[in-house]
Amino acid sequence: MSAIHILASVIFLGNLITTAFWKVRADRSGNLENMAMTSRSVLFADYVFTGPGIATLLVTGILLAGLSGWERFQEPWLSISLMLLLVTAFIWAGVLIPIQLRMVRLSQEGLAAGSLDPAYTRTSKRWSMFGGIATLLPIVILFLMVLRP
Repeated sequence: MSAIHILASVIFLGNLITTAFWKVRADRSGNLENMAMTSRSVLFADYVFTGPGIATLLVTGILLAGLSGWERFQEPWLSISLMLLLVTAFIWAGVLIPIQLRMVRLSQEGLAAGSLDPAYTRTSKRWSMFGGIATLLPIVILFLMVLRP
């Protein structure tokens, strides 16, 4: 089970970092077709990797902690990690997915119209801010899991 947990964390973090990389590159290109395709791809990747990654990490993490004794949740590194993962899940589901749906719509409209509505740039900045937080938190979790301070 720990192998599944580690694999899920690698896929989860890898997806967070690579989708941000490609999204920033697409936006900087100014190519409307590329921006629209990348916005759709980021949303798709989140449905395929981020959501299942969070679920797998929660389930396997709780099961692993339970197998080693429920008192493990009293250890600060584990309880803080669980809290941070729940915050990440909330940001992803409650903030980032709605923002991404809006970016997909705005980029599709911009592609059809031949120019991008300024709302796309504002929405993209919000995505970058919340996405940055939702990426930094799992990195903190990774350090807590490895170092167990």
